[in-house]
Amino acid sequence: MAQQEDVFKKIVSHCKEYGFVFPSSDIYDGLGAVYDYGQNGVELKNNIKQYWWQSMVLLHENIVGIDAAIFMHPTTWKASGHVDAFNDPLIDNRDSKKRYRADVLIEDQLAKYEDKIQKEIEKAQKRFGDAFDEAQFRATNARVLENQEKFDALHKRYQEVMNAEGGIDLEGMKQIILDEGIVCPISGTRNWTDVRQFNLMFKTEMGSTADGASTIYLRPETAQGIFVNYLNVQKTGRMKLPFGIAQIGKAFRNEIVARQFIFRMREFEQMEMQFFIKPGTELDWFAKWKETRMKWHQNLGFGAENYRFHDHDKLAHYANAATDIEFHMPFGFKEVEGIHSRTNFDLSQHAKYSGKKIEYFDPETNESYTPYVIETSIGVDRMFLSIMCHSYEEQQLPDGQTRTVLHLPAALAPVKLAVFPLTKKDGMPEKAQEIINDLRFHFNCKYEEKDQIGKRYRRMDTIGCPYCVTVDQQTLEDNTVTLRDRDTMEQRRVAIGDLRGIIEDKVSITSLLKKLL
Repeated sequence: MAQQEDVFKKIVSHCKEYGFVFPSSDIYDGLGAVYDYGQNGVELKNNIKQYWWQSMVLLHENIVGIDAAIFMHPTTWKASGHVDAFNDPLIDNRDSKKRYRADVLIEDQLAKYEDKIQKEIEKAQKRFGDAFDEAQFRATNARVLENQEKFDALHKRYQEVMNAEGGIDLEGMKQIILDEGIVCPISGTRNWTDVRQFNLMFKTEMGSTADGASTIYLRPETAQGIFVNYLNVQKTGRMKLPFGIAQIGKAFRNEIVARQFIFRMREFEQMEMQFFIKPGTELDWFAKWKETRMKWHQNLGFGAENYRFHDHDKLAHYANAATDIEFHMPFGFKEVEGIHSRTNFDLSQHAKYSGKKIEYFDPETNESYTPYVIETSIGVDRMFLSIMCHSYEEQQLPDGQTRTVLHLPAALAPVKLAVFPLTKKDGMPEKAQEIINDLRFHFNCKYEEKDQIGKRYRRMDTIGCPYCVTVDQQTLEDNTVTLRDRDTMEQRRVAIGDLRGIIEDKVSITSLLKKLL
């Protein structure tokens, strides 16, 4: 675990050093849990968003996009339940004066039991090799059985307090923390306060005078912007069920326990699609969207073993099915996307609070009804972090040297092609610039002439650039260049006229989309 934490620290440091992510307001020592994306980070982030957007609106004829405002009428959040119920259970340690989410402390304890089981399995795998039978080992090994029993008992209690009548059982949650002997990571003590609820929405005021100002909220999610525009889109687009509305946008949550770099932030970005369907078909569509979304993630080539579904123990009041797609981060399997069957809760609530009739007239059955909704919601920042974590490698080379390389999917890489003149003379810089001038209309290119070629290659490896081209004396004679591959480090001579054809398909978002069909 400690080794994984060291890797994560290196990734955080790499993000700042190479222009991916900076602490916000860095010259003023930053602002807690708020980050800025640098020159390479914004390109990677935009490519992630393009991959998601095009997979939704290009590949599905019945999905369209919108861009709703961040500010919304305050009654929106009363209708959605956020004013009354958007809370986190918080607990303080009296000695360290640090505040924690009580549910996260318990989930971390569950993860510790899982880690202990996994370590026993890994040790046995090394000992027995090909003869190892994991199922039998899980069923018979005393230490595995002991930790599994502890996990199951804690998991059962946790479900009970989270699903208690009238909301979360806060006293029961504290009792679990005490019974499990969970300590504060800072003070190492168990001197805990009671668990309390804390609302996560940011408030502000709209209006020109203090007396005339009204309280509004920064949106804590982008979904409500889609729901309040359901009628606008359905009528103007003459949309027929089933159909979806997609949106990418900022959301804001006053996270008290923001942690793990950009994994949990106060200002973040979501990619959400709400899919409107006929009541009674929701569980079939839920299963279809689970499959579709998992395929989208695995399409990046990070290995199916790094993804898993995690079905919710506690369903939100509006849902009848919910699951997370979790990715294996250096700090464990963590959620990157949620898929929820939201029933007709949201549209019904907005109809009730607005007094507007929000229904769909089904021409096939000649009846009107409130559509049900399947939601897919993905955090752009978490997706960004998962890609950085999986792509980062410190690679030992045959000559004894080490190189740091980001094995980013080529279609997502910030820079697709770097062009180097071997020297700064003999017309090589001009030839290199000529190549860039031709290719920059098709993908992002970068010109570099400083330092030796080897150092320039290493610099491009650190930002995940998949291809480098070197212009040398032979180029001036026969119009060929050396094309170098980031992952294999192989070099080959190719004609300048062939560069676009070789590179473009591999680095375009289209290359990813084709694999989804």
